[in-house]
Amino acid sequence: MKSAYELAMERLQKEDPSQSALTDSQKEELKSLDQKYQAKVAEKEVFLQGQINKARANRDQGEVQALEKQLQNERTRLEEEREEAKERVRKQ
Repeated sequence: MKSAYELAMERLQKEDPSQSALTDSQKEELKSLDQKYQAKVAEKEVFLQGQINKARANRDQGEVQALEKQLQNERTRLEEEREEAKERVRKQ
């Protein structure tokens, strides 16, 4: 007996077979994009965490909140950018 997940995947495959038909080069490119954007996120985190730590040392709560919000926005922006790049690869 098949699970609900397996049945759903079969239906999706019938509706749009191109979704799971990625070539090896596309898979490698997707993997490369993940690594690239993980590195970008890490770079931003390291830089902004340093700034946050300085602001905390100076007891500047307003600056801490602004930097934390900036960090959150950067993560979101990079995640969206990564997903757009991955979608372009999938459509090739």
